[in-house]
Amino acid sequence: MHLDVQDLRNFYYRSMLGRAAQKAIRDKVITTWPAAKAKGQTVAGFGFAVPLLRPYLSSARRVMGLMPAPQGVMPWPAGMQNVSVLVEDTMWPLDTGVVDKLVVMHGLETSETPSFLLDEAYRVLGPGGRALFITPNRAGLWARSDATPFGYGRPYSMSQLEAQLEEHGFRVERHLSALYQPPSSKRFWLKTGSFWERAGLQLPLVLAGGVLMVEVSKQIPAPKRPGLAQAVKRPLKVLEGLGVPEPSASRVQDASRSGPFRSGRIIRFDLR
Repeated sequence: MHLDVQDLRNFYYRSMLGRAAQKAIRDKVITTWPAAKAKGQTVAGFGFAVPLLRPYLSSARRVMGLMPAPQGVMPWPAGMQNVSVLVEDTMWPLDTGVVDKLVVMHGLETSETPSFLLDEAYRVLGPGGRALFITPNRAGLWARSDATPFGYGRPYSMSQLEAQLEEHGFRVERHLSALYQPPSSKRFWLKTGSFWERAGLQLPLVLAGGVLMVEVSKQIPAPKRPGLAQAVKRPLKVLEGLGVPEPSASRVQDASRSGPFRSGRIIRFDLR
């Protein structure tokens, strides 16, 4: 089930721990997709991904925040023209192939129909487009804490997440991890959050990171042609190797003896 949009807003914008989590994840997103390279592109976020989209407001041609109906919607960004909209998990008000970059956070693990959600994400993504799926790490501490939004829904392992994305036509380009600091609001952990994020890069991906981040591209299958996929140079014939049937010598001799013109005999016909 999706979390309420008010709870998500309070965590990311009104708590110190939420602001620290927002910065840690957003830094990884910006490193993967620099805002300057999004010029002229359409950037969308599904779930509650709007905290990660603010750097693209000044460079991208269009930015959209798609918020699922069970979660609720809030106006975003504050103090600017609203670009967020309420949508169904499996029915987004976007044309096919119009999105260049898509961020999904607090959307996949909480959806009741994740397979249909991935189909919709594949539909709106354009050729050559990229998507970034951010989910709780099943082996991380954040998935075990109810004090954060990452403690709700279905946490994933890296192999599970990649297998599900590949099953729906996505090609995995890279995988990252973030939130190496413990999910604690104590001052010590908050002040040393940047240190833990840097130190976490040296640790195994599946052990420490609180969230998994998988970047994928849209893989378009090759067009299908009718008939065989390959031309057969030498097709096998049914009667290949069999000679043309010829009458035997005995049958030819019998036919000549029984015919009206036998050797050495003249047959006359009376036409009167």
